[in-house]
Amino acid sequence: MKNVVLLPGQAPPVAGVGAAGGADRRTRDRLTELLLERGAATATELGCALGLSAAGIRRHLDAMLADGLVLTREQATTAPRGRGRPAKVFALTDAGREGLPHTYDDLASAALRWIASRSGPEAVAAFAANQVAGLEERCRTAMAEAGADPIARAEALARALTAEGYAAGATTIATGGQLCQHHCPVAHVAAEFPQLCEAETRVISRLVGTHVQRLATIANGDGVCTTHIPRRNLSNRTVRTTRD
Repeated sequence: MKNVVLLPGQAPPVAGVGAAGGADRRTRDRLTELLLERGAATATELGCALGLSAAGIRRHLDAMLADGLVLTREQATTAPRGRGRPAKVFALTDAGREGLPHTYDDLASAALRWIASRSGPEAVAAFAANQVAGLEERCRTAMAEAGADPIARAEALARALTAEGYAAGATTIATGGQLCQHHCPVAHVAAEFPQLCEAETRVISRLVGTHVQRLATIANGDGVCTTHIPRRNLSNRTVRTTRD
């Protein structure tokens, strides 16, 4: 190592720390992406996805826990619990989501407050409907080959929404289908103006071709935006049950 002249109070450099820091940052960015896509996952699942050892993945997760970027909870299961501690799953916190792109939250909120103060909540609802019209058109184009079955259309919609940055997925459950969006670009604005979520729900209903019910939203403090699609005409489809 070369001789280094240190200024008063300056700590000596650690060999390789710059490269390691960059590698750690990339790994944690990828962990954030995986948790965004999956909603929650165990350390083992995350380690397998990234090709990391148990010790390696826990080092990164412990650092993210310390920074308040992820949280842990017991893994939900319907199977009898065996010996040992229950498995833990990791999920992003609100702080963990803050590093993801948002749509000029402060400016958008200020603009909607201005609209509401002058023209009332109906004007905000009209704005919200107009705002999602472009999204609806793009998704409808992407779903052109999806057919008429609501669940098939939900799966196609999930792919279209993922392309739009919503990290969405669709599954078939015993009571129908479920569309989950793991990211909302306007979550903070929608927390103040639920008309945005309501307009989006109507878009989902029109695109899948049936009545839907919003069960949870990120804007309301939930981890995932979840939309239930009632079971209809599924006799010719293989039902894939999922475990929460």
